[in-house]
Amino acid sequence: MQNFEFYNPTRLVFGRGEIARLSSLIPQGSTVLVCFGGGSVKRNGVYEQVSQALRTFAHIEFWGIEPNPTVETIRDAIDLAKKQS
Repeated sequence: MQNFEFYNPTRLVFGRGEIARLSSLIPQGSTVLVCFGGGSVKRNGVYEQVSQALRTFAHIEFWGIEPNPTVETIRDAIDLAKKQS
């Protein structure tokens, strides 16, 4: 195997009220791809919280992410983002 270096900084934020901080964690001018599974996100109020937090950002919604998504589903999300950005 050839030597290589992989650097992938990721910030995970958990806890009550953290959705409201989204706008401070995303660089201004970004377009955000928001992926959802089914309808529970609307029933439990998370959809409204995310929509409110992203109100100053361009964002694209992709619905239908299944548990352990297939590569086809991910490619569909990528295609949607490319078409709408």
